[in-house]
Amino acid sequence: YVSTCNRVEFLMVSDQDLDETFRRSFFAAFNPEWNSADIDWAANHSRTFEGDKALQHLFYVSSSIDSLVVGEREIITQVRESYEKCQKLNLTGDRLRLLVRSAIETAKLVYTQTQIAQNPVSVVSLAYRKMREVDFDHAPHIVIIGAGQTNQTMAQYLKKAPFAKVTVFNRTLEKAEALAKSLKGTALPLSELSSFNQPFDILMSCTGAAQPIVSNRLYRQLIGNDLSQKVIVDLAVPSDIELEVIRKNNISYIGIESLKEQARKNLEQRQKELEVCKRLIADKINEFEQLLRERKVEISMREIPQVVKGIRDRAVNKVFNKELEELDPKSREVLEKMMEYMEKKYISVPMKMAKEIMLKG
Repeated sequence: YVSTCNRVEFLMVSDQDLDETFRRSFFAAFNPEWNSADIDWAANHSRTFEGDKALQHLFYVSSSIDSLVVGEREIITQVRESYEKCQKLNLTGDRLRLLVRSAIETAKLVYTQTQIAQNPVSVVSLAYRKMREVDFDHAPHIVIIGAGQTNQTMAQYLKKAPFAKVTVFNRTLEKAEALAKSLKGTALPLSELSSFNQPFDILMSCTGAAQPIVSNRLYRQLIGNDLSQKVIVDLAVPSDIELEVIRKNNISYIGIESLKEQARKNLEQRQKELEVCKRLIADKINEFEQLLRERKVEISMREIPQVVKGIRDRAVNKVFNKELEELDPKSREVLEKMMEYMEKKYISVPMKMAKEIMLKG
């Protein structure tokens, strides 16, 4: 199965039709604790893809052109890790192995050979990029206000950036400590923000407050006599930074509204690449179907070597046993080499011919 931020998908190889009866029995087995209402809900809210449509769907999902955010690379990792987990549980077979491998390889080509992921559409990613554009002559001190999901995501980007230190403020000190620990920083309760007197370079804020957290008066207290330009990253809705702070101080302001607009434009650019991606995926699906046909031939012909070997053993030990005993050692050696040669050809030629037939039609 594959679990993402907005869906759970089950991949299976089955000769059964994925009709309503199958879905109900599947969900009943999936979670024995579900009652009939739970099973009804799951069966009625699920979609099924079979055959060619299933192939296309998985390739689209893996390449993130059928994702909540088009062009986001995380889906490749999610698909790969989901497969590896199921493989360890012995829930996968040969066809699923080939399918997932092909889907992941195709997704990588989509990202490298198209523009689908060139322009970020994540507000946090855009904010991080704009913040890095500011040129500091020293490793900056970053002050973070809020320890929610947005700032946790930003922390993942900050781990890749050079900074002197990080100070995290939050209403709940425990959450501030968890975020600060991930950045090897310091945590303080939000109530101590007004008494904070350390010099800083970047102020980053995202809380759920209904009113601005940082007023102009508080900001002036924070900077004291330091009039150097600061970077303020405000990702809160509504804004955590009072408008007067932006108007009356020497700051480089990165706000949520401008980031959203840039994200929208970038998403439009990604949408234009969809047709290019779909053509690439269609070609790769055709290649996979050919691979699958060849694999079926290989599997069906696994018995040929044993059959040929059995024929040879019977000929040597029973049918022509007396005649072979009359041969001198040299003649017998030549005959053995000839039979080994013919045995290999009898094994390889049918497989080669079968593959050629598959390729032609």
